[in-house]
Amino acid sequence: MNIAVIICAAGSSRRFVKNQKHNLETVKKKQFSDVAGRGAFLRSIEFFAGRDDVKQIIMSIPAEDEEMFKITHGANLSFHCVKLCIGGDERFETVAKALELVKDDINLVAIHDAVRCCLKGEWVDEVFKTADKTGAAMLACPVVATLKKVENGKIVKTVDRTSLYEAQTPQVFKKEMLKKAYANLEKLDKSKISDDAQLVEALGYEVSIVETDSSNIKITTKSDIAIAEAIIKSRAKDKPKGYTGPYGDAQW
Repeated sequence: MNIAVIICAAGSSRRFVKNQKHNLETVKKKQFSDVAGRGAFLRSIEFFAGRDDVKQIIMSIPAEDEEMFKITHGANLSFHCVKLCIGGDERFETVAKALELVKDDINLVAIHDAVRCCLKGEWVDEVFKTADKTGAAMLACPVVATLKKVENGKIVKTVDRTSLYEAQTPQVFKKEMLKKAYANLEKLDKSKISDDAQLVEALGYEVSIVETDSSNIKITTKSDIAIAEAIIKSRAKDKPKGYTGPYGDAQW
């Protein structure tokens, strides 16, 4: 397998800074925030860096953060051979831009949220294998909460959670399949697009899942950082494969 990994870190983090006493310019965006002493984005990168099957890593960031990001994190990016890409206003625009930078010899493209920094190596191994076999695969965990449909502040229905799964990342696709899905984007209602698998599904392709659990958390609010840190500390022995950089070993 020759795999390119797109790390999505171009979000504005408005929900993350909501209700804080600072404005967007003075608060670190969630993807750049420290999680147990390391940037969330860097922890995510390290799950893929050093793997023999990963030939390219592309990371998308907001345009306004480019200069400062290169100054503060340029050394780590260079060490891990990460190519930067300026993201778009919407996630699908960000992925489309990064997809244009994928090398010709790549056959699988993995898309991962920078703020899902609690991956397990075994999950990455399995989703890569499954995508190589089936053409499209993603991580997902069973929904365990009781779900209620609400209208006008009142419950109108309890939703049957049987067979319901929460979508996670990485989501991995054959390169040509993903490019075809993005070429079809203009025919879809963009306001209803929430992940890349949805674009692939719209073409009639089946997407396999690799079952995980809720510890593959996506940091959305400030309180999620404490949860992510507890998960990471509980897995102290599950260090990413390979050398993690000049200061990496000391921080695990």
